[in-house]
Order: sequence, then structure tokens, then C-alpha cells
Amino acid sequence: MPVAFDAFAQLDIRVGIILEAEGMPQARKPLYRLRVDFGPEGVKQCVAGIKPYYSKEELSGKRVVAVVNLEPRSIAGVMSECMLLASFTESELSLLVPDKEMPLGCKVA
Repeated sequence: MPVAFDAFAQLDIRVGIILEAEGMPQARKPLYRLRVDFGPEGVKQCVAGIKPYYSKEELSGKRVVAVVNLEPRSIAGVMSECMLLASFTESELSLLVPDKEMPLGCKVA
């Protein structure tokens, strides 16, 4: 289904860095609660189903790409304020990351 360019343009996609990753034992699925710093845009909380693919140590300090203007949503009782972008298959997942060290909060187009 094609998406109008105006709809896509409403997404605010930015570079951030993961400050902290915590497991969520109360969740039915393996999730992390992440704190992601987007520089001038501030620090946002993100709930992500990436626990089977990344350790907490791999995530800490990792630059990522995320949508930062989605409506906050409660996932397993925790508010998620952004969504990390990733490519995935049925058995693998890879977070999208900038290939150069870009400033925190810079826009992605």
C-alpha cells in the first residue's frame, strides 16, 4: 500500500545514543527498557523487543536511529516515547545505525 509523501514527512527520525538498557521481568516477551539521548531533543524512554539479539553491554553507548514523535504508548506497564528502527528477518535483527558519528538529535531523511 503506497503511503503519501506528506504522511511520511510527518515522522521525525533522529540519531540518538543508548544510555542505559534494563530487562523487563514483568513483560511476557523479552524486552528492554532503554534510555536514549537525542541531544537537544532530550532523553526519551523506549521499550524495544530486541533482547534476544543484543546484550545490555552491546547496547550501552550504541548510536541508533529512532522515530521520536510517535504518541507515547504503554508497553508492559512502561511508557515508550520513541521507536528504534531495525531491519529483521524471522531469525535475525539489526538496529539501524549511522555509518559515521553524527551529532545526537540530528535528523534522518
